[in-house]
Amino acid sequence: MNHSPSPRLGARRLLGGFLMVPALVLGFSIQGCQDESEAVVNVYSHRHYDTDEALFQRFTELSGIRVRVVSASADELIARLEREGQASPADLLITVDAGRLHRARERGLLQPVASELLEEAVPADYRDPEGFWYGLTRRVRIVAYARDRVDPDLLQRYEDLADDEWAGRIVARSSENIYNISHMASLVAALGPEEAEAWAEAVVANFARAPQGNDTDQIRDVAAGIGDVALVNTYYVGRLLNADDTESRELAQGVGVLFPNQEDRGAHVNVSGIGVTAHAPNRANALQLMEFLVGEEAQRAFAEANFEYPVRPGVQWAPPLQDWGDFRSDPLPLSRLGELNNEAVRIFDRAGWR
Repeated sequence: MNHSPSPRLGARRLLGGFLMVPALVLGFSIQGCQDESEAVVNVYSHRHYDTDEALFQRFTELSGIRVRVVSASADELIARLEREGQASPADLLITVDAGRLHRARERGLLQPVASELLEEAVPADYRDPEGFWYGLTRRVRIVAYARDRVDPDLLQRYEDLADDEWAGRIVARSSENIYNISHMASLVAALGPEEAEAWAEAVVANFARAPQGNDTDQIRDVAAGIGDVALVNTYYVGRLLNADDTESRELAQGVGVLFPNQEDRGAHVNVSGIGVTAHAPNRANALQLMEFLVGEEAQRAFAEANFEYPVRPGVQWAPPLQDWGDFRSDPLPLSRLGELNNEAVRIFDRAGWR
């Protein structure tokens, strides 16, 4: 039985009269459904949360601009933008990884935008220096560990996962996952490719089982004793702690959260982010939606409903995040995650991390 907490991932939803389904099964274009007199903004999004749906509806209530959404993976959406070219109806691209935003920029699929609201709301560390994309939320890659079996003093750095102490104790998801790829890119930047590859090989040797599942599955396997430690994004732990079912909450309570590398470079941070497409037919509307999503109301919703860290300074964190306390973030420019993406994939392949 699947006890995963809300949001209802992969569900079909009605948003402002537009059926949200995976982009690859759409038999029509957004533009073909659009009333010429209607104010709209067309969004290609990799995010799949009920929070986003509610925020889009709220934006429509406030602005009168209808939000139409195509949902798919970032790679699928980027490929679609490339196929559509200048005829693309998309105004905005939303991804869950800065590396994918960098890729979209490099392929000429985004255009720069600027406004005082965006620049005040999104710190420079979490946006493209030339305005091609802006962060919406922060995701921190932490070590989730079994409270009853792990001494966190033995695990203060990502590098420590390579130690023999963790032989047969690490559970992980596939190296194809973008969170792992971006984390590896950050390790390449910090350690150099040779040392990063040696780390990956040692971690593979310490696996308790073959990589599988998503971050929620890694947390469940730690709680179940299949492994003792896992690399996951913080918001997965927050969602389990606040799940509707008692089992998920109890499992999550047995898992500790550790922010690595607090005495040196800091924990790896990625963003979900947004950019205006190169040929956006509704550029002004797109900019309005971007400004709304980095505003205080939307940033509070991201934090409270999905347990993500807001990018906007001064917005209160959700209770689980407050309980875990403050942390030092890796200051690596997020564009480097995209630049080192291919190197990270090659390292995983050579290390045997499948």
